[in-house]
Amino acid sequence: MEALYSLPFFLFEVPNLKLKRPSWLHQPSAMTVFSFVLLSYFLVTGGIIYDVIVEPPSVGSTTDEHGHSRPVAFMPYRVNGQYIMEGLASSFLFTIGGLGFIIMDQTHTPGKPKLNKILLIAMGFIFIVVSFITTWIFMRMKLPGYLQP
Repeated sequence: MEALYSLPFFLFEVPNLKLKRPSWLHQPSAMTVFSFVLLSYFLVTGGIIYDVIVEPPSVGSTTDEHGHSRPVAFMPYRVNGQYIMEGLASSFLFTIGGLGFIIMDQTHTPGKPKLNKILLIAMGFIFIVVSFITTWIFMRMKLPGYLQP
């Protein structure tokens, strides 16, 4: 098997290149990479790919019993469809919940004062709980009667 892999190197000569990295190219900081990943997570969970392909309206409208049109942010009874604002609101909550877990992880760094650890735990817990409860409420708005006894 090694002879088979080395066959192209008998036919071709590998060039001896001395490549230098451009002076303006630097490794990005950790916070820059984190910001890029968080932004891409926000956009992907918000359904930006769906929004580009399907081009839904930003909000919908419904008619009440008096004949007046009123805006709605959620496309009810359609799990496979969404308005743009619905996707962005849900994505915001997913991102807040993820940030809550990241904040909770920061409590384990050594050298933090006890008050800071307690504040980080409280803030992370609040982010996670608010994200969970609000996402649950959004799901009940999307599918009324879902998971009801």
